[in-house]
This record gives sequence, structure tokens and C-alpha cells, in this order.
Amino acid sequence: MFDDVAAKYDLTNDVLSLGQARLWRKEVAKAVDAHPAEKVLDLAAGTATSSQPFARTGAYVVPCDFSMGMLREGKQRYAWMPFTAGDATRLPFADEVFDAVTISFGLRNVEDSEQALRELHRVTKPGGRVVICEFSDPTFGPFRTIYQEYLMRALPPVARAVSSNPDAYVYLAESIRAWPNQRGLAARMKRCGWSDVAWRNLTGGVVALHRGVRK
Repeated sequence: MFDDVAAKYDLTNDVLSLGQARLWRKEVAKAVDAHPAEKVLDLAAGTATSSQPFARTGAYVVPCDFSMGMLREGKQRYAWMPFTAGDATRLPFADEVFDAVTISFGLRNVEDSEQALRELHRVTKPGGRVVICEFSDPTFGPFRTIYQEYLMRALPPVARAVSSNPDAYVYLAESIRAWPNQRGLAARMKRCGWSDVAWRNLTGGVVALHRGVRK
């Protein structure tokens, strides 16, 4: 599915998010707070657009994704980056490799999200950090209703206009509605070994930025 949307993936995300996707990427970059010579894993990196803010700090960034189509598209754009094919539930990295790990809008698409969280924990150095950016539950009731209507009614026709595979975005809308809220994801992270778990809402809770530390 993701192979089919790779070419227009970033453009489609900008349109469907009404321009908010760029803001969310900036907030992820601030939360990860990458430093020169640190090793950063960007899981579900897609075409590695999300990886660029980390790379600009001088960190060594590994964009990893399950979709070969996404990786091929990304390699055409950023040939110098070490793109790596990998399953989030069986990461192809040794224990305690990365100073920071992050995943944006990809965790809900993993069949076993808790196994993915355990794998992220495994490959993170003690004292290292995780940042997860994912769709969540708007905090204001009336806005939450409008948002859910947009997901199921407005998103599919917009996707048909700008995406190479609009059916994929119907699935994405359904996956967003089925995903746990802020507290639910925080509880999953704690069960998988992460400490000092906290979150911050973006765009009224449409997206939540979760953070944790490996002790």
C-alpha cells in the first residue's frame, strides 16, 4: 500500500493536514533535540523528509522503513543517507545502538505496536530517548466531532484529488479512529519498558507528541 503512495506521499500529507504536517515535524525535531555525532533512528521514515531536521544538526541519522517503494523514492532525493529496510517488530540493529529513536505517524500501522515499542527500547542506549508523533484524540468535544467527520467524509475525496492511491488514505482514516488516545499510548509505552513517559498535544490534540527515556 505505501509503495503505491510514495511519489506523492509528502505532498498529500501537507494537503490533507491543511499544512500542519510541517509544524508537527518541527515540533518532533525540537523534542528529539539531536546533537552532533549522536546516532538517531528515524523509524517509518518513508522518504526521509522527517529525517532531514536531525541530519542538519550533525547527527548520524538512519531512516528505516518497511516499504521498499518509500525507500527507493527517498534514495533518489537523499542519496547520501543510509536508508535501511526493516520491520518495526524485528529491527535489524544491535542492542543499545541509538542515542534517540523516533517514529512519526507509523506506529499505528504496525500490527503489533507493543512489540515495536519493545524493539525501539532494545536498540536505544541507556539514558537514550524516544519521541513518538501520532494522531490522537482532540481534547475539545465539538472540535473532536468535526475532526472525526473530516476523517471519514472529507478526507477520501481530498485524497482522490491529490494521491496516487486514495484507497490507502481511507484505510489511514480508519486506523486513526481505532488508535488509542494520549493516555492509552502512554500506558503502552510504560508496559514496554519506557520511563518518564509524558506527552504534549499539538493542534488541539489532533496529534500528540509522546516522549520517554530508557533507564
